[in-house]
Amino acid sequence: MKFNTTDNKASDIQITYIGGGSRGWAWAFMTDLALEESMSGTIRLYDIDLESAENNKIIGNYISDRDDTVGKWNYQVYTDLNESLEGADFVVISILPGTFAEMESDVHLPERLSIYQAVGDTVGPGGMIRALRTIPMFVQIAEAVKKTAPNAWVVNYTNPMSACMNALYQTFPEIKAFGCCHEVFGTQKVLKEMVEDKFNLKDVKRSDIQINVLGINHFTWFDYATYKGIDLIPLYKEFVEKNYEKGYGEKNAHWANKCFSSNHRVKFDLFKRYGYIAAAGDRHLAEFMSGDEYLNNPQSVDYWGFALTTVQWRKEDLAKRMAKSLRLAKDKDEIKLEPSGEEGILLIKALCGIESIVSNVNIPNTHAQISNLPRTAIVETNAVFSRDSIRPIHAGALPEQIKDLTMPHIENLSSIFEASQTFDKELVVKAFQNDPLIRGKNCTESDVRLLVNDMIKETLKYLPSDFGVS
Repeated sequence: MKFNTTDNKASDIQITYIGGGSRGWAWAFMTDLALEESMSGTIRLYDIDLESAENNKIIGNYISDRDDTVGKWNYQVYTDLNESLEGADFVVISILPGTFAEMESDVHLPERLSIYQAVGDTVGPGGMIRALRTIPMFVQIAEAVKKTAPNAWVVNYTNPMSACMNALYQTFPEIKAFGCCHEVFGTQKVLKEMVEDKFNLKDVKRSDIQINVLGINHFTWFDYATYKGIDLIPLYKEFVEKNYEKGYGEKNAHWANKCFSSNHRVKFDLFKRYGYIAAAGDRHLAEFMSGDEYLNNPQSVDYWGFALTTVQWRKEDLAKRMAKSLRLAKDKDEIKLEPSGEEGILLIKALCGIESIVSNVNIPNTHAQISNLPRTAIVETNAVFSRDSIRPIHAGALPEQIKDLTMPHIENLSSIFEASQTFDKELVVKAFQNDPLIRGKNCTESDVRLLVNDMIKETLKYLPSDFGVS
């Protein structure tokens, strides 16, 4: 890394933002940078949507020029990926693989077999087809990083997280890449509020809840949680018993009012079944389980207190954010400097050598940080971030019952990656037949084959082969 460090500050940092036209993550990234006084430099916005990147350049430079901004950054737009990577210290990836037209088939085509997905971007039929079109994009990015910026740290926010990280490391094994996910933070927040209620405290920090993270992205677990030396597992057991039937919703809000909210009954039920704290959001957790359980039908979803995020809602939300992007580029007074709650900037700060931090991270299991999962698996555990270094923390073994739930998804990731490289539709069929959502519906082989064929057909323009679809 070639930036300057003096007096516990880093300047002239070069960050390439792939997906720099983002109407969500980019804005959060900009405001977090603006609020961090210890770093400054250049943000290189690269996006196939040039107009959106240009809008973000305007917004970013306006934020940087404000008197109340302490982190000063110069935003530039690049139209060539390799050029944007030259001399980069960090590469941030936040892209939408394809469009919502493809995601609509990912999420809703399986419903003809009564297979429901709350998100459809990680596992299940939707997550696997999304991975199939995402992997070639990440192979291209990894090849570009290898050629142009091999020493840069690569920070990924794109889902399916495990498939993206696997593609980066399979293509460029020496890459310095990690995946960031905020799902764990939500469960820490629940534990924080539990502690506040239990001990009549105020303003307990989320970071005061010390946890051991183990699992794979969106299917993470805590087998250890403490607050100032107090073991929180027994308290959580009481908390679950108290809130199991009605759930524990957001304060002053009903879960059904927001597509991304839940009342945590899925994680409560998983705790009662397995004795460990499920640490992702209910919408994601449900997709890792059998299709005849939490996602059996819309009535089951309603019973368990979460929501199906329809692609129609996503389209409407995107239209609003596109309009906001244009509005912010013209009427900048609307922009507010508020922390996003994400830790990405803190991790970059640590890698610059300004301070160390422990956070959850998605990287290969090379150091056996989860001792009973394959070394090639992409796992999520805690790690220590410090100057130019990520040191994964040994998280121990997954309990055998949870390992049994996890392994089909690790196996499917391997099959889908191989399919993306060999264009073998049979590997996709194999992964579908091994998926718990599909297995829970007792679908016939012919039904599964037809579903694979039709879902691939809907995303063909992003694939390097026709996979033999009819």
